[in-house]
Amino acid sequence: MLEGWLATGTVDPGRLMILTPSEKPAAEVARARGARINPSNEALAGAGTVVLAVKPALWRTAAAALGNLAADATVISVMAGVGAASLIEVFGGRAVARVMPTTAVAQARGVAAVWAADPAARAVAHGLFDPVADTVDLADEALIDAATAVAGSAPAFIYAFVEALARAGVAEGLDPDAASRLARGALRSAGAGTETGAALADLIARIASPGGTTEAGLRAALEAGLGGAAGAAVKAAVEKARMLG
Repeated sequence: MLEGWLATGTVDPGRLMILTPSEKPAAEVARARGARINPSNEALAGAGTVVLAVKPALWRTAAAALGNLAADATVISVMAGVGAASLIEVFGGRAVARVMPTTAVAQARGVAAVWAADPAARAVAHGLFDPVADTVDLADEALIDAATAVAGSAPAFIYAFVEALARAGVAEGLDPDAASRLARGALRSAGAGTETGAALADLIARIASPGGTTEAGLRAALEAGLGGAAGAAVKAAVEKARMLG
């Protein structure tokens, strides 16, 4: 997120305060441009927006380290499974928005699910994430777990499938380097196609001509359980998010 905000100028580096337990390249870049790293509690008290992006199991410890925030501060949570009610309780009734972005926000090419009961908090979240992601508003907080699985977790699922394609290419005689480069190139090509805004079914149809090799491969993948595998991955991720909560 920090990389994307710095690259797009979304946030003035001089106004950034970053709490981190270890040195991170992005934080050091921000420091060089004027950001404050691990500032005092007195400085943190002036924060207008807090982005809480820690492992869910550690969030209460992280919250306790924030000191006395201003009464009108907005809390943006980037954590799976931690509900707004818990955040509002711990942060003394301050406005909360929940956001689940993909890692491509670093390149300003991400997607992010946004939910907030408070319109002002939702606007703050959009102000931070619209420049680096395609932001999707959710009507109900209960949907955030599904959005996490379909977007936040899904790049790993897709990478795993691309890795499996590369291995399949090796099984058909390609050398590993060629198979990996071709599979990665296919991923880039697929991503470029989605930027046209066309429906996914139409994108598939453009490649899978009737009676062709792609159609045969798609049919075989579906018969082997592609749809079931995707459903199982999303279901497991949703259930894990609920357990974390």
